[in-house]
Amino acid sequence: MSEAPGPAGLDLHQAAGLLGAYCAVERRLFEVTGSMATDASLPPEHQLFLDAMSKQHAWHAELWADRLPVTPAIDAAALVVLPPAVGEVLGAVSERRQPEGLVGLFRVVLPRLVVSYSRHASVVSPVADAPTARALRLVVRDEVEELVGGESLVERLLGVPEAVQLAGRVVVDLEARLVGAGSVPGLVPWPV
Repeated sequence: MSEAPGPAGLDLHQAAGLLGAYCAVERRLFEVTGSMATDASLPPEHQLFLDAMSKQHAWHAELWADRLPVTPAIDAAALVVLPPAVGEVLGAVSERRQPEGLVGLFRVVLPRLVVSYSRHASVVSPVADAPTARALRLVVRDEVEELVGGESLVERLLGVPEAVQLAGRVVVDLEARLVGAGSVPGLVPWPV
């Protein structure tokens, strides 16, 4: 999980905002991958992989919800908000036919999510934020495994040059949306 160093650390409100956004992103990924798993145009092994992913994203969402601070000064439930650009991109991924949706998921969304988590991991205190640090390690490991398996699925669906060109256009479109909204680096905007 090496990442260019970020700020020296996060205050409680900044960290809580990120955890809330992660929870919302993972909940939406649960829905998106669950919906993709029912797509009859995909081979059964793709459907099974996506179904397992869906369950894992549901668990990640719960993991982040459990990390939200419990203090009278912070309304934890109000922090679970999907960043607008991320919501737009995940909506676009879920509405695309295959293999376009899978391309968006495995070549844009998940790589950027790993960057967000890795950036956060680079600034947590291993002592004061030990539960969050452990959760970040677990989730990054899961996401990287999904990326490797998902890329294999995508490559099997991109058997002709036209499909590869279409995949490139999907990546450019989704990346442009995220960059235009300020999601750099990563998927979840970094607190300022």
